[in-house]
Amino acid sequence: MQSKLPYQQATSGQRAIEDIQKILRAFGCTKFATGEDFDQGEVFVQFEHRGQMIHLKASAKGYATAWLRENPYTHRRRASRQEYEQKALEIGSIAIYSILRDWVKGQMTAIETGILSFESAFLAHIMLPSGNSLIEEIKAK
Repeated sequence: MQSKLPYQQATSGQRAIEDIQKILRAFGCTKFATGEDFDQGEVFVQFEHRGQMIHLKASAKGYATAWLRENPYTHRRRASRQEYEQKALEIGSIAIYSILRDWVKGQMTAIETGILSFESAFLAHIMLPSGNSLIEEIKAK
């Protein structure tokens, strides 16, 4: 049975990153950066819009878990369980950038068409002077 998990066929996280940067630059955003937190299994996109830093995080581990649910390990696999789980994390790391690209594009389209304001689209991800995003501060309390 073929898995139907969205984005599992994504092949280039780098191309998705370039697309995100292009979308954000067209909207007037500056100071673009991306990266990975290997310990947490997360990827991030950070940018500045009109002096306000925005920090988007997404879980590659979360995607890998979903992928493993759709494609469970069996003894018939040619790889060990650990190698198979590492493959799932690599697939997740690529897929998550494609998901972020589409999410950013959707948010920017909503802003451009007047459905949302920039602040309402990205409020949870605004960086505070503490270095945490607003949502991280709220979760910590």
